[in-house]
Amino acid sequence: MKASQKPIPVLRNLISFPFISIIIVPFVITDIFVEVYHRICFPLYKISYVKRSSYIKIDRHKLKYLRWYEKIGCAYCGYGNGLLHYLSEIAARTETYWCGIKHAKDPHVKLQEHQKDFFEYGDEEKLNQFLGR
Repeated sequence: MKASQKPIPVLRNLISFPFISIIIVPFVITDIFVEVYHRICFPLYKISYVKRSSYIKIDRHKLKYLRWYEKIGCAYCGYGNGLLHYLSEIAARTETYWCGIKHAKDPHVKLQEHQKDFFEYGDEEKLNQFLGR
């Protein structure tokens, strides 16, 4: 995939900058809270830890040909996108532990990879059999 080849819309970028930058605050707060949950609860559930470094990669700021503000943007995106992927994996492992039931079929919603082996929605008999009820 190539980056956008269009001219940079400076005014639009300046207007949007405060809105995109402020999102770092909830990212960091969420990161802290979920990491505390991850470190305390996963051992209790006997779920293996999610390796943070497999999801969050901040390295593009090392590219010498980038301007200082481009390096900041690259670090921000590496953290933000990596964090969301990391949090998604933590949530997926949590869902697998607590709830192995698929959602009702909906052509507008994509089945998530970790849910492929979950029990079918509405299959009470198989769930009860699995749980020994």
